[in-house]
Amino acid sequence: MTSTPLNDNQAAHGPLHGIRVVDLSRFISGPYCAMMLGDMGAEVLKIEKPGSGEVARSYAPTLGDTSLYSMVYNRNKKSVPIDVRHPEGQALLRELISKADVVVENFRPGTMEKMGCSWETLSELNPRLVMARISGFGQTGPYAGLPCFDAIGQAMSGLMDLTGEPDGPPTISGTFMCDYVTANYAAIGILAAMQGRERTGRGQVVDVSLLDSAVSMLMTAIPSRKLLGTRMTRRGNRDPYGPPTASYQSADGEWIYIYAGTLFARFAAAIGRPELLQDPRFATFEARQKNGPAVEQIAIDWIGERPAAEVLEVLRAAEVPCAKVATIDDVIADPQLKHREQIVDVEHPGIGPVPMQGVTMRLSDTPLSIRRSIPSLGEHSEEILASWLGYSAERTEALVRDKVVQAKA
Repeated sequence: MTSTPLNDNQAAHGPLHGIRVVDLSRFISGPYCAMMLGDMGAEVLKIEKPGSGEVARSYAPTLGDTSLYSMVYNRNKKSVPIDVRHPEGQALLRELISKADVVVENFRPGTMEKMGCSWETLSELNPRLVMARISGFGQTGPYAGLPCFDAIGQAMSGLMDLTGEPDGPPTISGTFMCDYVTANYAAIGILAAMQGRERTGRGQVVDVSLLDSAVSMLMTAIPSRKLLGTRMTRRGNRDPYGPPTASYQSADGEWIYIYAGTLFARFAAAIGRPELLQDPRFATFEARQKNGPAVEQIAIDWIGERPAAEVLEVLRAAEVPCAKVATIDDVIADPQLKHREQIVDVEHPGIGPVPMQGVTMRLSDTPLSIRRSIPSLGEHSEEILASWLGYSAERTEALVRDKVVQAKA
């Protein structure tokens, strides 16, 4: 596993070096979006609740008293806890945002306005500001005020209805798919808005939602239903566009996923049965779709009689896309992921190395980097108030004494 040396000077080589971000978000979508900007070299301030910090800091599993959950969404950030319910805290937040390029928030719509931080107010303070607003349903519309989490987005978008076995219940994805996709849309929107700012001199609002993001992943379900009257349904692990494309169990109990629906001639040759192409049931793609169970049985029988290693060797030699269905242990040991530095050890003070995802995007001239682990609560309050706002030590001490700001213990 690659060990990542932490060096904040690497930020100077990142594509967003010099960009300042205020991160007001919680949970996954907002923190992950802001973390990606940090990976790109931006200076990211994580504004948290004094005393306890962001709620995810308390989520299990923990290493010592630090949440692994919070670690993997909050690297490359600096912590400045501010009591945003205090009028002086709200004023301080507005002052920080006036010096920022980007603010990221994922409160329920209306919360920023209650804090005295509406878009109109912030834009007047900082005309170049880009404000990313992440929510369940968007800033407007009949659902805008409703609470929403990832699973609700999957349920309402139709994704859950498309996931699972045909005779089983609608099923949630194994990870927080909507949160991750929404975070990526937010980051793309921020980058687009900053590029637009180069032409206009003004920032703008980036409004993204979990529901909208989930609907964007429905493939052809909507036009197929409206124009053709057909309805996409749950198909388990089977690809909707032709067998044999699914997961099959090998003789040694492993699951192998193969993608051979459009590559049936390769598959037939690989398993030593080229004559299958002469059978009217299997000769064309359309025929194989009509005779799906018979096609599936060929794959079931051949794979079920052989160990996984042999299946993979034979099919890869024939260039039939295939893979063992990996466990997390398999992922950790995967040589391709090691080569790409997609699992790295990040040093955490007082804890030691913590394995987590690496940087996903690889830029040839302005590389992304991991420069710091999750900050301790209030670790950077004095630094940021001095460097961003020019506050004296005495002024910061007064804010700490009045419990407007928390500093590092």
